[in-house]
Amino acid sequence: MLKELLTSQFIILACLCFVGAFIDSVAGGGGLISLPAYLASGLPPHIALGTNKLSGFFSGVGSSVNYARSGKVNWNLMKKLAPFSFVGAFIGVKIIIGTKPQYINYIVFTALIVVLAYTLTNKKMGHESTFTGLTKSNVTKGMIMAFVIGFYNGFLGPGTGSFLVFFMMKIFGYDFVEANGDSKILNLIGNFTSLLVFGISGKVYFLYGIPISIIMLLGAQCGSRCAISKGSRFIKPVFLTVTTVTALKMLKEMF
Repeated sequence: MLKELLTSQFIILACLCFVGAFIDSVAGGGGLISLPAYLASGLPPHIALGTNKLSGFFSGVGSSVNYARSGKVNWNLMKKLAPFSFVGAFIGVKIIIGTKPQYINYIVFTALIVVLAYTLTNKKMGHESTFTGLTKSNVTKGMIMAFVIGFYNGFLGPGTGSFLVFFMMKIFGYDFVEANGDSKILNLIGNFTSLLVFGISGKVYFLYGIPISIIMLLGAQCGSRCAISKGSRFIKPVFLTVTTVTALKMLKEMF
C-alpha cells in the first residue's frame, strides 16, 4: 500500500490535484485537471469519476469553509436552493453510472461559449455587487438553475463551477466573490450527492481517494484565501481562462 502511494505516478497525481483544487476554489473548473489526472493514473472511467467526486467533495469543504467564514455565503438562499441541487445531482449520477454522455457535450460546449462571450462583452459584470435582496422571481430562477446544474454536475461535471458562478451573478447580481461563495456550497452538495451514489455502487478507489482528498482540501484552502483577499479583479481573469480551457477541451473531445 505504502509503496503504491510513493510511486512517481501517485506523486504527479497529487501535484496535479493540488493545482486543480486551487484553481477550482478561485473560479471553478478544477475537475479539468483532477479527473484527467485520475484517468491517467490508470483508473477505469467510472472509478475515476467516483474517486474524483470524493476528492472534489473535500476540496469543496476546504474552499466553502473560507468563504463562509468571510461572510460570502447567503445561508438563507442556500437553504432554498440546496434541496434542488441535491435532487438534480442524484438523478444525474444515477443516469451516468449506466450510460455514456455523448450528445450532451454539444449542448454544454455551446452554453460555455455563450457564458464566455457574455462575460467578455459585459466588462463590469461581477466587479461590483448589485444584489438588493431575495425576491420570489430570483429565488424561483435560482431553484430551477440549482436543479439543472445539479443534474449536470452529477451526470457529467466539466464546467459546473463556471456555470454556477455565472448564473449566481446573472440571477442575483452578485460580484465574483459573492457568486463564488454560494456556488461552492451548491457544488459541494452536488459532489456529496454524487459521492454517495458512486460509493454505494462501489465506484470509489479509497487508496488514492483519501490521501488526494487531504491534498485537495489544502489546495482549496490556499486558493479560496487568495480569491477572497484579492477580490473580483483577480477572480474574473481566472474564470475566463478556466471557461475557455473547458470549452476547448470539450471541442477537442467532440472532434
